[in-house]
Amino acid sequence: MKASDVMTRDVVTISRGTRVREAIRLMLEHRISGLPVVTPTGRVEGILTEGDLLRRSEIATERRHWPWLEFLIGPGRSASEYVRTHGRVCDELMSRDVISVTPDAALSDIVELMERHRIKRLPVIENDRLVGIVSRPDLLAALARVLDQPQAAAGGDEAIRERVLAELEKLDWAPRSGLTITVSEGVVELDGVILDEHERSALRVAAENVPGVKGIVDRLVWVEPVSGTVIEAEGDNPPPSERPPR
Repeated sequence: MKASDVMTRDVVTISRGTRVREAIRLMLEHRISGLPVVTPTGRVEGILTEGDLLRRSEIATERRHWPWLEFLIGPGRSASEYVRTHGRVCDELMSRDVISVTPDAALSDIVELMERHRIKRLPVIENDRLVGIVSRPDLLAALARVLDQPQAAAGGDEAIRERVLAELEKLDWAPRSGLTITVSEGVVELDGVILDEHERSALRVAAENVPGVKGIVDRLVWVEPVSGTVIEAEGDNPPPSERPPR
């Protein structure tokens, strides 16, 4: 999937001259946490986010510096902070270094940018014009649509077992030996030895995501590779889940 598949196309925007009070009203009214700042032709000049409005004199959240620190950081830095905590026009507060993507940007690249720069939204720009925005809620909505899609036909127990084995074959961390998988009436039984307790949960998740699986029985034994200590699964296995077949 790419940006154009998930982006919000009807973007709420502001201009550089928009008053801060109006920008806040738009954020609250539309339940969004950021507003692209655009020209009349749609060119993005900046972005105003909730983070730009957290430090404000009106609610006494501006930073307080010790006098000696004021001396070290200099009058320019202090003056800049004053503008951000007291400014009433978006041009005075907005972030000018806007990170954006194109409509054909892959979702994996979008998520990487969000994580690397610790941001929640990315304007989508084509031919120097804003055509959409991808936010974290847009990504969640895309995930929900995929999860709601009907699954392939389950088939019988042997077909389910083959699907589980095929899934594990694709995973580098999955044990290649010492693991036995059987399926009875849609219930996957995991038997064998694992060398890391994290593999237990991962194996369960891999099996649960296979269409037709109704439950998991975990009989895996964890052997701590350094000491050789044998640790079995905690407690009794729960009964197969009652969720409908995928």
